[in-house]
Amino acid sequence: MVDVARHAGVSIKTVSRVINNEPNVQRQLAERVLASVAELGFRRNHLARTLRSGQSTATIGLIIEDLANPFYSTIAAVAAEVARQHETLLITASSEEDPQREQQLLRDLCSRRVDGLLIVPAGYDHAFLRPEVEMGTPVVFLDRPAGGLLADTVLLDNRGGAQAGVRALLERGHQRIGILLDSVSVYTMRERVGGAQEALASAGIAYDERLVADGVHDPEGAAAAVARMLTAPTPPTAFFSLNNRITVGVLQELWRRKSRVEVVGFDDFELSHLMPQRFTVVAYDTRQMARTAADLLFQRIAGERSWPRTVTLPTALVERGLS
Repeated sequence: MVDVARHAGVSIKTVSRVINNEPNVQRQLAERVLASVAELGFRRNHLARTLRSGQSTATIGLIIEDLANPFYSTIAAVAAEVARQHETLLITASSEEDPQREQQLLRDLCSRRVDGLLIVPAGYDHAFLRPEVEMGTPVVFLDRPAGGLLADTVLLDNRGGAQAGVRALLERGHQRIGILLDSVSVYTMRERVGGAQEALASAGIAYDERLVADGVHDPEGAAAAVARMLTAPTPPTAFFSLNNRITVGVLQELWRRKSRVEVVGFDDFELSHLMPQRFTVVAYDTRQMARTAADLLFQRIAGERSWPRTVTLPTALVERGLS
């Protein structure tokens, strides 16, 4: 502003009044200031302005795991839609499932004075955010709950969905069900394993660790696990996969073997209806999850001060694949 004032031959106060569209500025002076603004390429520093005035920064932050995953990219897209409706800019960052990186990113966003935070957590301890929350920065967690922090949360019925998926296989006569999962260190995996165990227990069937493959992180790993399990002396007659990437690997290996072993997988995925084998998915509305979380965040930003709440969204079994 000092440069613009010097270039236009006016006071800094006149420059401030012009760029803030204040009234009672002589037209000739306003034109000189605007000409200098254009020539010098002046851009107003919105963050500095909001720090001085105490106003909203009109920005929110979103921390997700992996932008390449359609689940997280859908969350980001919906959050951006809701932010745009509130004339707010969304800043998105990926924690890459690294709790330390997540904490660094969240501290950075707080230092930028965002108006609120949407978080798909990677870590287990979010107590470091308590001072920010107490100072008025609203936080909403989605897909997984926070650790060590009372906050609004939007979850899926992971346990109920897993129960329904395993129950469907049991009703079709299967008793040896292979279960493939990523890691029980992840909240969603623990809930889904718990639901599977409860469904088996209700049917009087023991949870057999020999039918469980842990540490399956991608389709290739899932295919290898299926190959091992099918060559065992007493192989499973059906598979329950706990996320969509695992399901893809399971189906690939079964197709390669021309096997018709039944599959139920948690999470739907793009083009699942075109897979060459019939299977079942535990489906849910990712857009609804993201919109619910974003709407809740903007309610908090607008002044809603009720006790933090948890919203649990339903799942449903859906048939996929070509008949």
